[in-house]
Amino acid sequence: MTLKNWIMAGALAGSAFTAGYLSGGGWAEARGGSTYELLDLFADVFERVKRDYVEEVADEPLIEAALNGMLSSLDPHSGYLNAQSFEDMQVQTRGEFGGLGIEVTMEQGLVKVVSPIDDTPAARAGLQPGDLITHLDGVSVMGMALADAVDKMRGRVGTDIRLTVRRGPQKVFDVTLTRAVVTIKSVRSRLEGDIGYVRITTFSEKTDDGLVDAMKALKRQSKGKLKGYVLDLRNNPGGLLEQAIAVADTFLDSGEIVSTRSRDPKDTQRFNARSGDLADGLPVVVLINGGSASASEIVAGALQDHQRARLVGTQSFGKGSVQTIMPLPGHGAMRLTTARYYTPSGRSIQAVGIHPDVVVEQPGSTLPPGMPQGEASLPHALNNDTPGKIHPADRVAPDSDPSEPPVEEIPEPQKDGANGTDAQLQRALDLLHGGEAAQSQAPN
Repeated sequence: MTLKNWIMAGALAGSAFTAGYLSGGGWAEARGGSTYELLDLFADVFERVKRDYVEEVADEPLIEAALNGMLSSLDPHSGYLNAQSFEDMQVQTRGEFGGLGIEVTMEQGLVKVVSPIDDTPAARAGLQPGDLITHLDGVSVMGMALADAVDKMRGRVGTDIRLTVRRGPQKVFDVTLTRAVVTIKSVRSRLEGDIGYVRITTFSEKTDDGLVDAMKALKRQSKGKLKGYVLDLRNNPGGLLEQAIAVADTFLDSGEIVSTRSRDPKDTQRFNARSGDLADGLPVVVLINGGSASASEIVAGALQDHQRARLVGTQSFGKGSVQTIMPLPGHGAMRLTTARYYTPSGRSIQAVGIHPDVVVEQPGSTLPPGMPQGEASLPHALNNDTPGKIHPADRVAPDSDPSEPPVEEIPEPQKDGANGTDAQLQRALDLLHGGEAAQSQAPN
């Protein structure tokens, strides 16, 4: 059966399935008179490519490209995920995988160890930052893509892999590691004097648990003498909606956190905070920048609208849409934008972003050439549908510089806030010490 006949058969099957719901004309009329013709056009193009293209092309990549083209033309965040991409996405959202526990990059064609993760096979084997991995199970990594090398190092828990390592001027040596469950730590924390500093790098399945553990640890370490918290969401590109809600709920005692609205008004959802503020009402400052997107903006917007926290930094990215992952059995999944989200005051930050209460530029922060200037600069970006609802902070510095974009690799901000090298963190600490940060939730 040709693709054209297959498509027509599928269309006829759809006609039979929906017949009970239609009256008068047929399926084609109900869906638009040109539906058959357009499906026929797609089939003709596919068959001509298969027959006449200068090189033989397999069916699967052609269909995948067509699917991705259809979805990505809708907006920047819809798309088709093949089986491998879908698996990679699940690894990121689960926050754990079978592997060695090393952060790596590529240098001169070799895999370079950036840092071993604590209490993982790599750390226990003594791998060090700067080590160069030249071979994996005897196979040279020269010419291998970083993603392929990472795939080879990951694998089933309990299996072994032999790494050939070059360390400085020392002789090359082999080390055999046994893969184990590696947990991606999305929450890091430390004390900045009497202020609890918490950084969230992404919103995965374990983020809320990590935040709760971090805040409890900070309370213990400070012996109950904390004066406030800094929540660092800079360069956090987002993640799971439910985790963003849980993180905001950690600092809120009541009130709406976020609402999502789909095309059908009946599908509107509202998510409210539960009783209990783990921060015990202490003042909070949230750090954001142009790399703070999606789930980060949900948290920042909720805390700002409830006057629970002051926002410091630069304007956020402006991704105010919700994507649903729909598995396609045997093939992967489609990622489809199904809703917009709105802050408690009813404003959408889509293509606009959230403006901080206190604008602080980070010295030396520059945009790499060709990087997007926020959501609004992306092709096919959705419009903002609440232009009349502007938070007061948006009027503070309307002519401030455009935001920085999200990045795939999330860098740690400079950590030495005590001597002012991190201007945004230092400003947050000054606000908390000066009593200028929000301390309690505003009445609803």
